[in-house]
Amino acid sequence: MTANKDQGQVIPRLGEVYPRQVHWNSSTAFLAEKAIANEEGVFSNAGALIVDTGEHTGRSPRDKYIVDYGNSAVDGIEWGSVNQPISPERFDKLLERTRQHLNGAEVYIQDLCAGNHPGYARSFRVVTDKAWAALFSKNLLLPFGTPLDSETDFLLVHVPDLHADPAIDGTASKAFIIIDFRKQIILIGGTSYAGEIKKSVFSAMNYLLPAENVLPMHCSANIGQAQDTALFFGLSGTGKTTLSSSPDRFLIGDDEHGWGEDGTFNFEGGCYAKMIHLKKELEPLIWDACHRFGTVLENVIYDADTREIDFNSDRKTENTRGAYPLEFIEGHVLDGRGGHPRNIFFLSADAFGVLPPIALLSNEQALFYFLLGYTAKLAGTEKGLGKEPEATFSTCFGEPFLPLAPQAYGELFLQKLLKYQPNVWLINTGWSGGPYGTGKRIALPYSRAMVNWAISSASKDDVYHTESHFRLRIPCHVEGVPDALLIPETTWDDQSLYREVALTLIAKMKTRMDCFKSRIDPAILNCAPWVTV
Repeated sequence: MTANKDQGQVIPRLGEVYPRQVHWNSSTAFLAEKAIANEEGVFSNAGALIVDTGEHTGRSPRDKYIVDYGNSAVDGIEWGSVNQPISPERFDKLLERTRQHLNGAEVYIQDLCAGNHPGYARSFRVVTDKAWAALFSKNLLLPFGTPLDSETDFLLVHVPDLHADPAIDGTASKAFIIIDFRKQIILIGGTSYAGEIKKSVFSAMNYLLPAENVLPMHCSANIGQAQDTALFFGLSGTGKTTLSSSPDRFLIGDDEHGWGEDGTFNFEGGCYAKMIHLKKELEPLIWDACHRFGTVLENVIYDADTREIDFNSDRKTENTRGAYPLEFIEGHVLDGRGGHPRNIFFLSADAFGVLPPIALLSNEQALFYFLLGYTAKLAGTEKGLGKEPEATFSTCFGEPFLPLAPQAYGELFLQKLLKYQPNVWLINTGWSGGPYGTGKRIALPYSRAMVNWAISSASKDDVYHTESHFRLRIPCHVEGVPDALLIPETTWDDQSLYREVALTLIAKMKTRMDCFKSRIDPAILNCAPWVTV
């Protein structure tokens, strides 16, 4: 719906603004056409909308804030480098400048919701002056049409061309991503990267749902013919999306889910997939989705004449992205819901090459590795990285989006493990036989075989052995995987070097987990690998 307003438009929580035009809950075709007309992007040869996000090609964690009213007003926030406080006064000034910025602009509003569950969904009114950002939001979230003068649970205002003044606003840069949980307003400015919209919604859900006994999770999920749900946790590059995409299972969602009293549910209605090195033969579903009208592609390199995309190019960024609705993926779960998980996979791309490719975790170990959130960056792949891999830790596999203290999520996770008794597996999708540069990456068919074995035929009664360094239970045999690959130490030519490298990683894990000494049950820390080394 399009409206012309001469006397101003009252938007709940934002107040009265005077836009040139308001386009409310517009169609995909309308938004794509407006984006082209406004010169916000171009069409690919297949009709997808290509946009360039300018300076910001990824999230800006140092520019993210939560309004601090004091503990009595906003309880439980884990203040620090992840959740930086900003005063209500500074927020209000930015809100007023945001309102003024929208005066005279063409404004696009999408009423949407997060949470494919009637009991836990939250509604978000996304207000932006960019047609492509409205289309992105429409692709990623779920429809929730309401009268324009009515309230939604949150107001999210996205104004990428409005910049903060650090000297006045107290921000780290010209970009700002601010959540006010009391007023239920999210402001995003100074950055065009659309992932800030998605992750701000996720952060809001992470703050609200634990109080309702729902665990918000940064994971993908699928379900089999036997109605067996599986969850896949993992940081970027660990294979979360790839391993959850299986021809004999159905995709619930690829990134954000909740685990409540009656099972799991997707927060979103779309996917935000990395495009770098996308190949049709390896990921045909994602390839097809990114060659459809309505998909939004961020920062991909393309031929100006043919509009053919070079998915291998990182000339702009390695973080090229595609945003498309789940309906573009054949075989997705229509209602976005599944039962309580029977199997949970923690994916770690271990570039040190010392973790076993598969291990069955106890409940205590599961909580330990959940709080640890380990993977590794590769030596030489990023500026500043030396010859050795760099260990990376993200608590609960989603630390940048957790407003509450980590133990709040950890305790809820453990409660659900004890109640529903899923198998929890640690899967190393990284290296074997040596670290990056010496060993070899574990082949994707082997990783798939291990996941399939765990889902379809594994049993806690199978034969396992406990290796001596990480104290992890490793199956003695997995169908489709060489037995020798399962024992990481024996895959190294120099086993003394293996022990040296393992001790290096174990020390890094210990340092990371020291912050939890006074916060969690000692039994959790006592299952850590360094205890018996």
